[in-house]
Amino acid sequence: MKRSISVIIPNYNGRNLLELYLPSVINALVLADIPYELIIVDDCSKDDSVSFIKAVYPEVILIANSKNSGFSYTCNQGIKIAKMELTFLLNSDVQLSPDYFNAQWKYFDHSDTFGVMGRIMSKDGQRIEDAARILFYKGCRIKANQFYYSQEEDALSYTAYLSGANALVSTKKLKELEGFDEIFSPFTSEDSDLCTRAWLVGWKCYYEHSSVCYHQVSGSIRRNIKPNFVKTIYFRNRFIFHRIHLTGFRAAVLPVYILLAELFTKLLTGKIWILDSFSEYKKTEADIRISVEKLNALKIRHSSTMSIEDIIQKINNSIDGKPIIRL
Repeated sequence: MKRSISVIIPNYNGRNLLELYLPSVINALVLADIPYELIIVDDCSKDDSVSFIKAVYPEVILIANSKNSGFSYTCNQGIKIAKMELTFLLNSDVQLSPDYFNAQWKYFDHSDTFGVMGRIMSKDGQRIEDAARILFYKGCRIKANQFYYSQEEDALSYTAYLSGANALVSTKKLKELEGFDEIFSPFTSEDSDLCTRAWLVGWKCYYEHSSVCYHQVSGSIRRNIKPNFVKTIYFRNRFIFHRIHLTGFRAAVLPVYILLAELFTKLLTGKIWILDSFSEYKKTEADIRISVEKLNALKIRHSSTMSIEDIIQKINNSIDGKPIIRL
């Protein structure tokens, strides 16, 4: 059954990216022959993105932030006004194949589906950048950097999380999760957190290998943000993510792990920026408690007892003995 889609694209100084890739998005939507709306949320760009959108794409619902507020906040402004059954969270630097949506409708025949993502190829189409992700522990870290895809036709492949670059999700469920957690602003870890929360509530995330898109990876970030700042925020958000989602023994030893395995080892190699990561992380203590409380309340509301261990086991059981390709 065909559905309807609200496409939400966050934009920061991405006028050239929109010019290059937005036509492919509109083409895929038109070929899908579905009702849709296009929402672009501009995060206070310094280029002429806003005037370009108004002039070339007057049909786009345009929201312009009054100040630069980061990925989570920017996407959430679009999520709040999304009206269609499904929401497609899409980066401005993604080119969709014409039949991108064709194989994705079936996932939403299942009432416990949160969302599905497609295969992300490099811009030149030579390598797979992102596929289904296997979840596992590495010490005190929750990892999902092992990729796979199924060789079975019509297989339903679980993934630990959906990339924020091309995630098609249930609008109702997305709104119930209150979108992305803005504790992760300006960027990184927000998509893994969103989907981890969805799994813990009892909803499933899938990967569809036949849906293909091409990604100019971090095109906007690389042009606009200094590398050390990116690393500082990345590690701050990694600390926050684990504080929210680790439980039991791993949660208890996480503070020691951060001090020894992250701060101490990086300082020994001259990576002084890690001190900024740790300092900014400590400032979020109160917000972390709020995020944990909201997650626990959601689990109670949905009578869910899911844990990270359960997600790991569910994904592993689904591929055990199956013909898959690991990347």
